[in-house]
Amino acid sequence: MSVDAATVRRIAHLARIAVKEEEVPHLQGELNAMLAFVEQLQEVNVDGVEPMTSVMPMEMKKRIDAVTDGEIVDLVTRNAPDADDNFFLVPKVVE
Repeated sequence: MSVDAATVRRIAHLARIAVKEEEVPHLQGELNAMLAFVEQLQEVNVDGVEPMTSVMPMEMKKRIDAVTDGEIVDLVTRNAPDADDNFFLVPKVVE
């Protein structure tokens, strides 16, 4: 896959980056080099390779998946203009 000058201009437009006309050939070469590297990476056989978070063996830190109220309900609802029984009260907007 290769990028032409029109594609470079379109990418710059979508990214909201001002690119001068004399910069387009350089950027075209840079983008083509990146895409060539990605294509080269796709050739690597990764069968049997486990995903890792670091080059050093370690386990990801995990928290217990438990539902709690945060134990600060009173502090949170204290900021509400109107609250009742630890719930925010809002005005009715739909008839």
